[in-house]
Amino acid sequence: MNQRRITALRMERQHLARKANESEYGALYRDTQPGQNVYWNGFGDPPSLTYRADFDDVEFNRERQRTHALIKGRFAGGALGWIVPEDLELFAAAFIKPLDKPSERQLVLLELIEREGPLTIQQMKAETGMLVKEITPALHRLQEAFLVYEDQYDGEWDRGWYKFSDMFPDADLNKYSRQAALKILLRRFAFRNVLFDADMVRSFYKLPAKEIKPAIGALIDDDVFAESEGGYLLRTDFELLRTYSGEVPKSVYAMHRSDFLVKSNEHWLKEKYPHPYPDTLYYLLIDGVFRGAAAGKFRYTPDVEDVILDLPDDEASDRREDILRAVHVLCGEDNPVKRYQGK
Repeated sequence: MNQRRITALRMERQHLARKANESEYGALYRDTQPGQNVYWNGFGDPPSLTYRADFDDVEFNRERQRTHALIKGRFAGGALGWIVPEDLELFAAAFIKPLDKPSERQLVLLELIEREGPLTIQQMKAETGMLVKEITPALHRLQEAFLVYEDQYDGEWDRGWYKFSDMFPDADLNKYSRQAALKILLRRFAFRNVLFDADMVRSFYKLPAKEIKPAIGALIDDDVFAESEGGYLLRTDFELLRTYSGEVPKSVYAMHRSDFLVKSNEHWLKEKYPHPYPDTLYYLLIDGVFRGAAAGKFRYTPDVEDVILDLPDDEASDRREDILRAVHVLCGEDNPVKRYQGK
C-alpha cells in the first residue's frame, strides 16, 4: 500500500491540508474526543484542535462550554477532557472505573454532595475539615466512577460539584458494553488516522491491550476493518486508497503534546527523539510525517533549547526557516530558539 497516499489522506482527514469550517469541525472534534487544551500553554483555556479550524476554535469551544454543548470528565487514563453530551453514555461505557471499595473520604464527600450539593471545594473544606489536598484526589476518583460532575462552564477556578445523576438524569450508563463502545470509538479513530495499530489506540485512549485487541478483531470479523502494512484501516479506506490521488501538502507544524496525532503516537515518539533537556516541548510534523522535536524547558513560556531533526543535513538546512517559524507559532515570536540541530 502506498504510504504517501496514506499520509495524504490522513492530512486531509485531520484538516491539516485544508482547514475545517464549523460543520466539518464538529465531526472532527467528535472523532478525536476527548478534547484537551493546548499542552502547557493553555491552562484554563477551552479545548482546541490546533491548526485545523478556519475560525477561532478556542472561542468557539468557550461558548460550547458555557452552553454545556461540551462537558468535562475524566476519561483516558483519568485525564481531563471535554466531550459532546450526546456521547456521554458512550464514553462512560469505555472509561468508567466503578468505585467498588470507596474510601471513607470518598463516601463522606459523596454523601455531602448528595445531601447539600452543588458545592465548591472550599465549601467542602469548611463542611468536613478536610484539606484541599485530601478533597481533590477523592473527587477525581468519584469523577472517574461517574458519581459526581464538575461543572466547569467558564474559566473560573471555584466550580460547583454535583451529583452526576442530578446533572444527567436521563443518562443510561449501561447503554453500551465496553466492547460495543470501543468498536464505535475505534471506527472514529481509524477514520482520522487512516492506518493505525493497537499500540496507537492504547497510546491515545490509555486502555489495556486485552480490551483493545478483541474489539479490533471483532471489527475485522465484521469486515469493517482490513489488515495491511502491519496495522489496520477501514475496509472502505483500503479500497479508496487504491485510486486516491490526494497530495501531501508541503508543510511544517509544531504539534503540542496534547494534540490528537501526538497522543496517538507518543509511545514511539518518546523513544525516537531522546535529548538531555528537561522537556520535549513539541513534535515536528513535516510534510505529514513526524521528523523531529523541539526540546527545552517549560517555564512561564517555553524555553526552546534545541530543534532535533532526523532529516538529511541538506533538507534540514533548506527548511530551517519554515521549521523555526512553525516552532515560534506556539512558543511566541519573542522567544528565541537557542540551537538548531545542536548548533
